[in-house]
Amino acid sequence: MANNTAVHDGEGCGTACILSMVDNASVESRRYYLARRTLMEMLRDRGYVVANMEVELRRSLADFREVFGDKPEAERLRIIACRASDPSRKMNVHAQKVLDEYPVKVETFPITGLLFNITKHFLATKHEILTPEDKETLLKKHSIEDKQLPRMLENDAIAKYYGLEKGQVVKDLHAILWKPLCCENDRLRDWETVSAASDEAFENLVLLLKL
Repeated sequence: MANNTAVHDGEGCGTACILSMVDNASVESRRYYLARRTLMEMLRDRGYVVANMEVELRRSLADFREVFGDKPEAERLRIIACRASDPSRKMNVHAQKVLDEYPVKVETFPITGLLFNITKHFLATKHEILTPEDKETLLKKHSIEDKQLPRMLENDAIAKYYGLEKGQVVKDLHAILWKPLCCENDRLRDWETVSAASDEAFENLVLLLKL
């Protein structure tokens, strides 16, 4: 029986023909390019500093391939970052003891999960991580315990992106903006008024990470 799929001068070759034109090396380098850029943005959003970060983030795919090749070596893609200095981040004796006991934290991400920065999605909300002092102020202000706050799971995509740990509190800034849109004739007010309006529900826009 004759094959119904005929090939005449390059026409009608279908999927097989298209796949034959795909450069696997180019696909691989693009994946590494996107994942590496997302990792740098993640480090920046976590408060880390990487040498020449802005230059790296502006690097085009063509420039990336010129530097690392079509099949980048993992060793050459290594990123070294350091925590940005912050005078307000003082370590007490207990924290130092915990750090000494567990000096290394390892996080793994599949490369497919780094091809796009989830915080840049148009439906993603802006998050602000509260300091321990801000968290304590919040709880005292509303006379509540942290277990009474809404919770988010440890494997939540946002929690993993920011490297959140048990007990940390996150403010969902998008929720702040939504509340005033539903009151006072739908007038959008300035930031101070918007923030004040959200206090009525003891800042129900705050999430507590739960392990």
